[in-house]
Amino acid sequence: MAIKRNKRFHAEVATSSLSDIMFFLLLFFLIISTLANPNVIRMTLPKSKNNEKTNKQHISLSVTEEKRYFVDKEEVPFENLEQTLLSKMGGDKDQTVVIRIPFNMQVQDLVDVLQIGVRNKLKFVIATSPK
Repeated sequence: MAIKRNKRFHAEVATSSLSDIMFFLLLFFLIISTLANPNVIRMTLPKSKNNEKTNKQHISLSVTEEKRYFVDKEEVPFENLEQTLLSKMGGDKDQTVVIRIPFNMQVQDLVDVLQIGVRNKLKFVIATSPK
Protein backbone atom coordinates (compact mmCIF):
# COMPACT_ATOMS: atom_id res chain seq x y z
CA MET A 1 0.00 0.00 0.00
CA ALA A 2 1.62 3.17 -1.23
CA ILE A 3 0.76 6.28 0.73
CA LYS A 4 1.50 9.49 -1.07
CA ARG A 5 1.88 12.83 0.58
CA ASN A 6 -0.29 15.59 -0.78
CA LYS A 7 2.19 18.31 0.15
CA ARG A 8 5.82 18.08 -0.70
CA PHE A 9 8.52 19.80 1.37
CA HIS A 10 9.98 22.87 -0.34
CA ALA A 11 13.17 24.55 0.82
CA GLU A 12 12.50 28.15 1.82
CA VAL A 13 14.67 31.03 2.97
CA ALA A 14 13.13 33.48 5.42
CA THR A 15 13.80 36.97 4.03
CA SER A 16 11.60 39.05 6.28
CA SER A 17 14.45 39.97 8.64
CA LEU A 18 16.88 40.75 5.79
CA SER A 19 14.96 43.88 4.84
CA ASP A 20 15.25 45.17 8.42
CA ILE A 21 18.98 44.52 8.46
CA MET A 22 19.43 46.27 5.11
CA PHE A 23 17.46 49.27 6.39
CA PHE A 24 19.66 49.61 9.48
CA LEU A 25 22.85 49.26 7.42
CA LEU A 26 21.64 51.96 5.04
CA LEU A 27 20.90 54.33 7.94
CA PHE A 28 24.27 53.60 9.51
CA PHE A 29 26.24 54.36 6.35
CA LEU A 30 24.23 57.51 5.63
CA ILE A 31 24.91 58.91 9.08
CA ILE A 32 28.62 57.99 9.00
CA SER A 33 29.11 59.47 5.52
CA THR A 34 27.69 62.84 6.60
CA LEU A 35 29.98 62.99 9.64
CA ALA A 36 33.18 62.12 7.81
CA ASN A 37 34.28 65.03 5.63
CA PRO A 38 38.03 65.12 5.00
CA ASN A 39 38.00 68.62 3.44
CA VAL A 40 37.15 70.46 6.66
CA ILE A 41 39.67 72.61 8.54
CA ARG A 42 38.96 72.04 12.19
CA MET A 43 38.85 75.11 14.40
CA THR A 44 36.66 76.65 17.05
CA LEU A 45 34.78 79.80 16.19
CA PRO A 46 33.81 82.21 18.97
CA LYS A 47 30.35 83.71 19.04
CA SER A 48 30.24 87.44 18.68
CA LYS A 49 27.27 87.90 21.03
CA ASN A 50 29.14 86.78 24.12
CA ASN A 51 32.72 87.42 25.14
CA GLU A 52 34.25 84.27 26.55
CA LYS A 53 37.34 84.72 28.64
CA THR A 54 39.66 81.95 29.73
CA ASN A 55 42.58 81.83 32.08
CA LYS A 56 44.75 80.08 29.52
CA GLN A 57 47.47 81.99 27.76
CA HIS A 58 46.90 82.56 24.08
CA ILE A 59 49.26 83.32 21.26
CA SER A 60 48.03 86.28 19.25
CA LEU A 61 48.43 86.23 15.46
CA SER A 62 47.44 89.46 13.77
CA VAL A 63 47.27 90.07 10.01
CA THR A 64 47.04 93.60 8.64
CA GLU A 65 45.43 94.67 5.39
CA GLU A 66 48.93 94.98 3.89
CA LYS A 67 49.50 91.26 4.68
CA ARG A 68 51.95 91.94 7.48
CA TYR A 69 51.97 89.21 10.13
CA PHE A 70 52.48 89.85 13.85
CA VAL A 71 52.93 87.14 16.48
CA ASP A 72 52.43 88.69 19.92
CA LYS A 73 53.15 92.20 18.55
CA GLU A 74 56.35 91.02 16.85
CA GLU A 75 56.44 91.31 13.06
CA VAL A 76 57.23 88.04 11.28
CA PRO A 77 57.50 87.38 7.54
CA PHE A 78 55.06 84.76 6.24
CA GLU A 79 57.90 82.37 5.38
CA ASN A 80 58.97 82.26 9.05
CA LEU A 81 55.45 82.25 10.51
CA GLU A 82 55.26 78.49 11.02
CA GLN A 83 58.64 78.31 12.77
CA THR A 84 57.78 81.27 14.99
CA LEU A 85 54.43 79.77 16.03
CA LEU A 86 56.02 76.42 16.84
CA SER A 87 58.76 78.08 18.89
CA LYS A 88 56.17 80.14 20.83
CA MET A 89 54.15 76.99 21.50
CA GLY A 90 57.15 75.07 22.72
CA GLY A 91 55.97 71.59 23.66
CA ASP A 92 52.52 72.75 24.76
CA LYS A 93 50.13 71.86 21.90
CA ASP A 94 47.11 72.74 24.11
CA GLN A 95 47.66 76.47 23.68
CA THR A 96 45.32 78.32 21.37
CA VAL A 97 46.34 80.72 18.60
CA VAL A 98 43.93 83.66 18.29
CA ILE A 99 43.81 84.99 14.72
CA ARG A 100 42.89 88.63 14.24
CA ILE A 101 42.28 89.27 10.55
CA PRO A 102 40.42 92.18 8.93
CA PHE A 103 36.93 91.43 7.64
CA ASN A 104 37.75 92.57 4.11
CA MET A 105 40.70 90.21 3.57
CA GLN A 106 40.39 87.43 1.03
CA VAL A 107 39.47 83.98 2.22
CA GLN A 108 42.64 82.57 0.68
CA ASP A 109 44.77 84.67 3.06
CA LEU A 110 42.95 83.15 6.02
CA VAL A 111 43.24 79.62 4.59
CA ASP A 112 46.99 80.06 4.08
CA VAL A 113 47.37 80.84 7.78
CA LEU A 114 45.05 78.02 8.85
CA GLN A 115 47.02 75.49 6.81
CA ILE A 116 49.93 76.05 9.18
CA GLY A 117 47.71 74.95 12.03
CA VAL A 118 46.42 71.93 10.15
CA ARG A 119 49.94 70.74 9.30
CA ASN A 120 51.08 71.06 12.92
CA LYS A 121 47.77 70.15 14.62
CA LEU A 122 47.43 73.50 16.39
CA LYS A 123 44.23 75.00 17.76
CA PHE A 124 43.13 78.19 16.01
CA VAL A 125 40.37 80.61 16.99
CA ILE A 126 39.23 83.58 14.91
CA ALA A 127 38.68 86.71 16.98
CA THR A 128 35.48 88.63 16.28
CA SER A 129 34.08 91.92 17.48
CA PRO A 130 30.71 92.18 19.24
CA LYS A 131 27.74 93.19 17.14
